[in-house]
Amino acid sequence: MHGAAIGYDGRMTTDGPEWERRVLDAFLDGERLIRIPAKRKKRDVILRWLLREFTPGVEYPESEVNRMLRRHHPDCATLRRELFESGYLHRRGGGGAYWRSVD
Repeated sequence: MHGAAIGYDGRMTTDGPEWERRVLDAFLDGERLIRIPAKRKKRDVILRWLLREFTPGVEYPESEVNRMLRRHHPDCATLRRELFESGYLHRRGGGGAYWRSVD
């Protein structure tokens, strides 16, 4: 199983900080996202990594969200949509403003 770690019981595991680090290492080249993972669990690791760009409670216009995401990958629309649909970012109305929940 590619990208998995060995758990305490000797079985492969696909969670935990070591596995997440492997996912980040596989999909990032420095601060650039090489490609958006197809598998949901790996994509969630990347989305949480991207979420660190957003200060909780601060509203960002869509243009600013795009600019922030484009620093990491040219397909900012897909990343923005994934962040919203996964519940990591919220948006007002048709998408004029986005924000991260206060944790």
